[in-house]
Amino acid sequence: MAEALDRQIPLSGGGFPQSGVPVIRIDEEAILVDKGRKGDAAALESLLLRYQNRIYNVILKICANRDDAAELSQQTFVKIIENIKDFEQRSGFYTWAFRIAVNLALSYRKRKGRIVFGSLDERSEQGGDAKKLLREIIRNDISPDPAVLAQNKELCELVTRQLEKLTDEHRVVLILRDIEGMDYAQIAQVTGAELGTVKSRLSRARDALRRFLETVV
Repeated sequence: MAEALDRQIPLSGGGFPQSGVPVIRIDEEAILVDKGRKGDAAALESLLLRYQNRIYNVILKICANRDDAAELSQQTFVKIIENIKDFEQRSGFYTWAFRIAVNLALSYRKRKGRIVFGSLDERSEQGGDAKKLLREIIRNDISPDPAVLAQNKELCELVTRQLEKLTDEHRVVLILRDIEGMDYAQIAQVTGAELGTVKSRLSRARDALRRFLETVV
């Protein structure tokens, strides 16, 4: 199954689903998880194929290297396969899998040291990730119109680079909320942080980027 999954991982910048939590019926997921825990390889592969692009995307946004993101995605799948029997379903499979992926990506960053973030634009066919983040952090706070600012490629690049100056904890929360579209409860499950801590980190991350924007806009 690992070989089949490897062939499914996209290594190009295009063809990824839009950000946000994938649509999957909870009862259908629960059935697949239950079968996977009992050793049904086909059910487990079906689950992984549903979420592999989302996992790849968020790892790529953290580590900013396509080859490393593909490798880390495969490591995530291996860990899921190895630990599925211990998954107690107290959270959704999606958030449990994302927690494994984020932890691997953060460990990668610690091993590599602080690295320069690649452009969010180069990983989205129309630069949607950087624009989405820019709109979110400046909406209702800065004039001119945030939608106009979001079309400024240079400004999007500056915001992307400024992400590197955030702590890992603040950056991950910002990515999961404002780019991936997760709700606070899901982010808490993925990061292992309390709900209040998630909200506090997100607020501080947005404030830091807003203060930066005030110096360049």
